[in-house]
Amino acid sequence: MATGLISHSACMAHVTPAGHPERAARLKVVRNALDRPEFESLIRSDAPQASRDSLLRAHSAAHVDEILGVEVGEGQFARIDADTSMSSGSREAALRAAGAVIAAIDAVVVGLVRNAFCAVRPPGHHAERARAMGFCLFNNVAVGALHARTVHGFARIAVIDFDVHHGNGTQDIFCREAGLFYASTHQSPLYPGTGAASERGVAGNVLNVPLPPGAGSEEFRDAFERRVLPPLLEFAPELILISAGFDAHRADPLAQLQLEDRDFYWSTLEICEIAGRTCSGRVVSALEGGYDLDALARSVAAHVRALMEE
Repeated sequence: MATGLISHSACMAHVTPAGHPERAARLKVVRNALDRPEFESLIRSDAPQASRDSLLRAHSAAHVDEILGVEVGEGQFARIDADTSMSSGSREAALRAAGAVIAAIDAVVVGLVRNAFCAVRPPGHHAERARAMGFCLFNNVAVGALHARTVHGFARIAVIDFDVHHGNGTQDIFCREAGLFYASTHQSPLYPGTGAASERGVAGNVLNVPLPPGAGSEEFRDAFERRVLPPLLEFAPELILISAGFDAHRADPLAQLQLEDRDFYWSTLEICEIAGRTCSGRVVSALEGGYDLDALARSVAAHVRALMEE
């Protein structure tokens, strides 16, 4: 069975101010990388727009209505916080980013694809239940996880987050839900300042593995093997979602971890191996960070190559 690729050109219409690291060119280089002949077997589909009801599973009504109600003129920006803004194309982009994860989960559950990668933006893992922040408007993986619980009846859903920044938003949404497991490797200290190992959730369902600036492949792989994978296997998820940020790459300008392309390939294979043991290989991955364009394109290619090999 093939790997799915869900994306939409509308995600490039989310325009950010000049010089902003989270820019449309990120998705362009990702899509170009996945247009190479080695990826021709991917089952490609356009991301639908998430419904308001699906967003409300993860977010407060006030937050959803605030984001959906922002009106922005052509060529203008609405400032959400110091790092996060909306343009005239942001509303649709955000709806399709969340909708991609929902569609990918549906496709994996019914067996149309074995696993899937969502090439979307804006990213999502910093968006909390009631607040947009850190380039993120809606929490795409959390919306997907709660869709899987409500629509498909999954009782145990895991998110593995290897973005260099801690996914405070996913933790905020998951921490009081024992059936939702969140594990994050991230640099610390670094934005957003959350993600201490002591933050454990309502039932030990939150697992944070902070890594110091300068940590590289050896430290990352050791942390993944010893501290992330055994609890994930013990949790026995029925579905695994990946917050696939690639800004832990040594070339990334926003942080100081020293990972290589091959580390994302390796970690993806490890996650998929556990998925094969616990949930019939059901894995859905969604793009988060990654701000050096060349490193991002190579890292995504390595990640998707691993998905295709499972």
